[in-house]
Amino acid sequence: MITLRQLYRYPIKGLSAEPMDQVALRAGEGLPLDRVYAITNGGWDYDPATYQPRPKTDFIALMSHAALAALTTHLDDEARRLTVRDASGECLEVDLDDAGGCADFARFVYGRLDARFEAPPAFVAGEGFRFTDVSVLSHGMMNAVSLINLATVRHMGEEWGVELDPLRFRANLYIDGAAPWEEAGWLDRELSIGEVRFKVVMRTPRCAATSVNPQTALRDMNLPATMMERYGHRDLGVYLQVVRGGSIAPGAELVIA
Repeated sequence: MITLRQLYRYPIKGLSAEPMDQVALRAGEGLPLDRVYAITNGGWDYDPATYQPRPKTDFIALMSHAALAALTTHLDDEARRLTVRDASGECLEVDLDDAGGCADFARFVYGRLDARFEAPPAFVAGEGFRFTDVSVLSHGMMNAVSLINLATVRHMGEEWGVELDPLRFRANLYIDGAAPWEEAGWLDRELSIGEVRFKVVMRTPRCAATSVNPQTALRDMNLPATMMERYGHRDLGVYLQVVRGGSIAPGAELVIA
């Protein structure tokens, strides 16, 4: 039996995962509050009224800044408060409705990166859109849900002689019980998890962000290059679109239509 083992959201692009006990999904939409905030790289001005999806290189993200993995964030969506803590234990809590507090949050983050920026990076909030990596492809892909097969991650680690933390892949859904690489054959098929029905719409090409160890915040391998060398591709995991809404929780069975 294939089951959903773990469920995560990532409220701020490039920053830490938040495990979830359950989530309600709606057709055509992604996980609530997933990648709805981001920090720009300071090279452009954000205007929510005219914003069009931009590549991830226009934001502070793990592919360029491994030190982000040393920061832990938490979103209290009811209180609209955001907390960030660095490896030393220093902590900042801000009110999301306070522009000054959001600017302080951005300064806290980029002040812990060994990088120079054209101008101060800005904390930005999506208004009707998400800052997902594939948002540049289409509105539908902007709201896609990402899935990782834990068996594939284990299999790769065994072949390479390393232990791969599944959180390198920053997915929303982590499943177990499928065969290694089985998910790669699900393209264009539908599947159900709990009450929710999905369509598999794209394999996930991996970028340099996966080379960062989420436990050490070190870039300890070149994962995309190693995948290309061994497998001739760098795809791991799939993107799903929600075609029928409902609730899901870890432990739910995954059924291929």
